[in-house]
Amino acid sequence: MQDNATEVTAAGIARLAGVGRAAVSNWRRRHADFPKPVGGTETSPSFALAEVESWLRDQGKLAEVPLRERVWQQLAGHPDGPVTALVHAGCALLLIHDRPTDWLELSAGSDERLAALLPAALDQVITPRFGPPRGRAVNTPNARLGLPRAVNTPNTDPGPGPARAVNTPTGPELLPSVPLLRGAAELAAGLGARQTYEFLLGRHLDANPRQYTLTPGGLAELMAELAGPARTVLDPACGTGALLRAVAPKPDQALYGQDSAPELAALSGLRLALHANAGIRTAAGDSLRTDAYGDLKADAVLCHPPFNERNWGHDELAYDARWEYGFPARTESELAWVQHALAHLKEGGSAVVLMPPAAASRRSGRRIRADLLRRGALRAVIALPIGAAPPYNIPLHVWVLRRPEKAPVQPELLLVDTGALAAEGRGGLDWGAVRTAVLDAWRPFERTGTAQEEPGFSRAVPVIELLDDDVDLAPARHLPPPGAGGGTEGLATVRERLGATLRLTAGLTPPAPAYAPSARWPLITVGELVRGGALLMRTGGNNAPARVPVLTDHDVLAGTAPSGSLPETDGGEEAVLVETGDVVVPVLGGGSTARVVDDRTAGAALGRNLVLLRPDPASLDPWFLAGFLRGTANNRQASSYASTATRLDVRRLQLPRLPLEEQCTYGERFRALAEFEDALRRAGRLGEQLVRGMYDGLTDGTVAPG
Repeated sequence: MQDNATEVTAAGIARLAGVGRAAVSNWRRRHADFPKPVGGTETSPSFALAEVESWLRDQGKLAEVPLRERVWQQLAGHPDGPVTALVHAGCALLLIHDRPTDWLELSAGSDERLAALLPAALDQVITPRFGPPRGRAVNTPNARLGLPRAVNTPNTDPGPGPARAVNTPTGPELLPSVPLLRGAAELAAGLGARQTYEFLLGRHLDANPRQYTLTPGGLAELMAELAGPARTVLDPACGTGALLRAVAPKPDQALYGQDSAPELAALSGLRLALHANAGIRTAAGDSLRTDAYGDLKADAVLCHPPFNERNWGHDELAYDARWEYGFPARTESELAWVQHALAHLKEGGSAVVLMPPAAASRRSGRRIRADLLRRGALRAVIALPIGAAPPYNIPLHVWVLRRPEKAPVQPELLLVDTGALAAEGRGGLDWGAVRTAVLDAWRPFERTGTAQEEPGFSRAVPVIELLDDDVDLAPARHLPPPGAGGGTEGLATVRERLGATLRLTAGLTPPAPAYAPSARWPLITVGELVRGGALLMRTGGNNAPARVPVLTDHDVLAGTAPSGSLPETDGGEEAVLVETGDVVVPVLGGGSTARVVDDRTAGAALGRNLVLLRPDPASLDPWFLAGFLRGTANNRQASSYASTATRLDVRRLQLPRLPLEEQCTYGERFRALAEFEDALRRAGRLGEQLVRGMYDGLTDGTVAPG
């Protein structure tokens, strides 16, 4: 059933029809019967989704609204806002996941009946997962409604705690959401309840990137592995639940989360309940000021706290018992979070906290750092590559801590610097390599308390060496430098490769251009070719399967191998996998670039801000297509300009109507130009590597000047 109250923006209409925003603006100007705005503002109007869907279908621009898109538009246009819609959808999906027959019985009637009976049924899945609500008795609706009692609801109970963050919505609250809930249930029939919620939550987070600070999935997995297996786990700044979601499952496991934003506490609770067969407690509130779990002693604490907060409670928390290692200065909010984590650990328990690099060296925190070292509470400081997590312009640190059972006799601190694993461009961090390198250094140290030194990467430093006036724990300041460029032998190898590449480049240099009179070909647009079936057009940015590399827009611009990753949505929208002969075009940045996919790149997932064009080999040569798409004038006429960015409307790009034989002639020339361009890039990278290695070698004494 379609919700007539659901509204959709122009951007949403563009997604529904698979066109650009400019096409929607043209429809509004050219078609008098285009639906009128029903809300929004003059500059950003919104339209009734049902009217838009009907108009698109009447115009032949849409055979059927995709179910995913319809459900998303119902959620995004919910009259009470998308967060409320996500909570309602999450509650219903939890019922579908745990008690599918109950949902079938309830949803068989009218919307009004469903809204009236649903709260009692929801209590039966919310209470076992999140604990009883405070101030009222627990409902047991199954006997009253005559519904079958499910047997797969987990009975794990983390014990008493604060008022739960996920509360059962009332019937009147649910009534506007019923069309959304029915659509989500239909989507879950194909994807599964958990994957459906991940898809909807992921779309919401992607649509509001400035509202949330996210922990990347690769980082969450690394932090969970550093903490080790645990039955009780706390995240006092849980956000969207990424860290708790990464915890390896154990029998009778209990996951606790708290966040200062009530909506995040609710969303993360529902996400965890759908993901894990564990007891869940999530609470709203500032963990430092109003700790929801004051008596909890956990096996592990994982935390990605807010950074650089001055108003963290310094004045009112001066005599708090948690400051066992020293009262943090007003500028040291992160050290307050570190001690909060330690206060919630059992003896021998582990905490892993994401920290800004300044926390390792600021003078205002040196006394607390010193006491953490003396008492053996701080075990490791791991410097991550730039771009690992927001803010992406600094190399964040991971602190690994434990609740010491007794002070070690000769304590050491493991220092690890993974900066050399940073990606050359945006979106390209190889989390698999980072994880392997860090765990290979950490696991021997965890067992023995010491580790073998690896120049430039890791070292177990005796604590006594660090207890000076600064107590500076930045890994790079205590690691011996690596051999420059792999040593003199490595530099010699780079030099040989550079020479070979330069010789290849000289051989690939295009011949002198021959004069030709200006050609006046009949032109056809990409959009017309798509409609005619000569091209298949797809956009990137959907969920990538596990261990599948992602081709990013930076990879296309730089001519490098697939290096990216996409947000985990557990089977949300199906990823687009590129094939040999596809042409991939970046749509942001204003450059004129198109890349033909070769055998080495085939099989990668298509990343964000990329459009894939798959030509019919009987009609179009891929190199001919890519070459003409790169024309500067062609890109200029197909681009639109905002205040801070240029966007390419690929459908407006043009190419000449030529016979396939003549296309192939042009295609061979374009292919040769692409090979020359690749050789130039390789030469540039090798040259930079050689120069950097020589500078490093001469300055650290590993390369002689003679």
